[in-house]
Amino acid sequence: MKSHIIIITGYLAAGKSTFARRLSEAISVPCIVKDTFKNALCASVDVDSREESSRFSAVTFDAMMYVAERHIETGCPIIIEGNFVPYGVKKTDEAGVIKALIEKYNCRSLTFKFVGGTRILHKRFIERDILPERGQANMMGYEPSYDEFDLWCRNLDGFDLKDSIVMVDTTDFGMVNFEKHIETAREFLRTI
Repeated sequence: MKSHIIIITGYLAAGKSTFARRLSEAISVPCIVKDTFKNALCASVDVDSREESSRFSAVTFDAMMYVAERHIETGCPIIIEGNFVPYGVKKTDEAGVIKALIEKYNCRSLTFKFVGGTRILHKRFIERDILPERGQANMMGYEPSYDEFDLWCRNLDGFDLKDSIVMVDTTDFGMVNFEKHIETAREFLRTI
């Protein structure tokens, strides 16, 4: 039996985590939300700088892949969420690691790629970053300029596993048919 992995990735502040949790509940498949997982890993550690936060992001990604592989190797579906980067953006080619995992187990994959107008997403990002639920490990510690934020988002454009990709534009949440995307995931899980 082939395993199934659903990847939710894309721009910052585009609603990926909210959708991942909603999808997980709707289809009864566990999900790992990168920022939440990072907060859990850093619960007893002080993260005092952006550099430390970046280091813990790398550790979080490695831990996520370990958990995802344990699910996949036993035939259990899993959802992973994060702003996974392609080759050349960070030290780790996260897209390449995910692709290698998919190929190793010959599992089926579906990607929801969240995008949107970066001016609006930048505003959301700034508002979100000061919320306590972001957790110390995920807070920026400064307000990035629009140009800096836009570059971060554009760096994520290259994520492409050559699988089924569903583009989700969340510039206006009211225009997104989330139920349709949940049904797409249900149909995906029915495939063998």
